[in-house]
Amino acid sequence: FMREGSSLRDFAEPPMTLVGTDDPRTAATLQELYGGVNGPFVHTSIATAEMTKYVANAFHALKVCFANEIGDACTALGADAQEVMDVFLRDHKLNVSEAYLRPGFAFGGSCLPKDVRALVWAARFHDVNTPLLSSILPSNESQIRSAIDSVLRTRKRRIGVVGLAFKPGTDDLRESPVVTLVEALIGKGCDVRVLDRNVRLARLMGANRRYIESEIPHIASLLCDDVESLVEHADALVIGGAGEDARLALDLVQA
Repeated sequence: FMREGSSLRDFAEPPMTLVGTDDPRTAATLQELYGGVNGPFVHTSIATAEMTKYVANAFHALKVCFANEIGDACTALGADAQEVMDVFLRDHKLNVSEAYLRPGFAFGGSCLPKDVRALVWAARFHDVNTPLLSSILPSNESQIRSAIDSVLRTRKRRIGVVGLAFKPGTDDLRESPVVTLVEALIGKGCDVRVLDRNVRLARLMGANRRYIESEIPHIASLLCDDVESLVEHADALVIGGAGEDARLALDLVQA
């Protein structure tokens, strides 16, 4: 991770020294060799080290393109692009952080899909080309299709799903990717049961209730009250959200 123009400084004070080797003796030798470098020593497999290099540079390129597309959109919409990004960069809890940077499943909810659509539409309305921003929702949808295909490839008909809301700890079902997955599996003839203790139909209100009733009208018949009944039903298990029920379901399956 030594950049042109700052390689000496990067060598002396790197974010890390990354070594990919399958030989512990080689790793120990290199750790001793780099002992005077002010940064953590990270030993991984060769494949991990190689991929980390490509991932880092791909993310750097992604950030450049993202900032430029935001800049173009800001200019067209009458906002100060530098000020917008200055404010954006102040958030180290979500914006510039480890948040959301873990492989998993698609995003959903009442905010992210809506706001991405709104930004892309506004840019397009002002004849601003945003190929990166415009690819976000199609990319997200491809993750959902991939998950559906993965379940169908098991050739199991009785499916148990843990978690239905778009994220744990909420009953918000709007544009939840798990709702889309369940709907698709039912359409393919699967017998699906769902466990999500946060989702109580009697408490769902407004747009949230209208959404689930339009997507899965018979949702009440799919809901289980406990992990045991869900696992007893299922020949294949889908973990749609982390939590105690997910851990318990996995323990029961593996027992």
